[in-house]
Amino acid sequence: MRNKLWILISLIFIGFACSSPVADNSTPPADQLPSWNDGKVKKEIFDFVDAVTDPESPTFVEIPDRIAVFDNDGTLWSEQPLYFQLFFVIYQIKKMAPDHPEWITEQPFKAILDDDMATLKTFGMKELLELVMTTHAGITSVEFENAVMDWLHNDRHPSLKKPFTKLVYQPMLELMNYLRDNDFKVFIVSGGGIDFMRPWAEEVYGIPRNQVVGSSIVTQFELKDGEPVLVRMPELNFIDDKEGKPVGIYRHIGRKPIFCGGNSDGDLQMMQYTDSGKGKRMMLYIHHTDAEREWAYDRDSHIGRFNKALDEATEKGWTIVNMKTDWKVIYPE
Repeated sequence: MRNKLWILISLIFIGFACSSPVADNSTPPADQLPSWNDGKVKKEIFDFVDAVTDPESPTFVEIPDRIAVFDNDGTLWSEQPLYFQLFFVIYQIKKMAPDHPEWITEQPFKAILDDDMATLKTFGMKELLELVMTTHAGITSVEFENAVMDWLHNDRHPSLKKPFTKLVYQPMLELMNYLRDNDFKVFIVSGGGIDFMRPWAEEVYGIPRNQVVGSSIVTQFELKDGEPVLVRMPELNFIDDKEGKPVGIYRHIGRKPIFCGGNSDGDLQMMQYTDSGKGKRMMLYIHHTDAEREWAYDRDSHIGRFNKALDEATEKGWTIVNMKTDWKVIYPE
């Protein structure tokens, strides 16, 4: 009788041992967005991806249609106090200046040579276009790429004193990786120059050259000393900003995105275009609210103005990332 009692007690304890501690010792899945604070925005991202990738979900999306598009300036890397492509222009003007002594007294070049940022910020499209064409045209596509890489390797942000490719957002790198891990095809759709971004986008973002959509200038084929080259002409071809972004998506991608990331009024039409599709969609806006770790700006900013789009995003319930509270870190450590 005593032996039977001990056997019964032993079986009970064995049963408890098998049912409880095993669950307690289990390891939770790794956080695929470790630089994002837990909260509403992070949950919305996970819920969206789960909803479109689960074959049992009524909102399941086939892999070819899992298209995600991201603006670049202010969305994937910083954009203050000037768009980074303008810092490339400044670098090039200073490098070319010894061959152009007349620039010392001629605007818009004088402002750059004098480091007159206040005057530079007042320039309109005419002056900016002259600066861009001076530094971006009249050379071959290979020469331009070499110039971009020279700038990236040798110039530094004026206040943060870091290479510009170190000023990418760690949380957004994780988000793009997370989407790719779930069979999304990720594109850049930016107002910046397509040929300016292509040389470094794959190394920095993991986005191949053929998945970059941007503004462009006219380029033509020529034979130089018997060698075929592409020469960049001083003429705009396409501006991939505001209303141009949906057009760029249509021309270069051919599928309407189901995920869109941006940060300014310049991305609003791309958001609206994404939102107009059937099925589940996600529109995600980055709101620059962190003056201590980056910059705080929105409605009145001369760079990356977030005014009309902020109202529409709030009204329509699109996801708005509060950089100060939603991100643990800004830049890669």
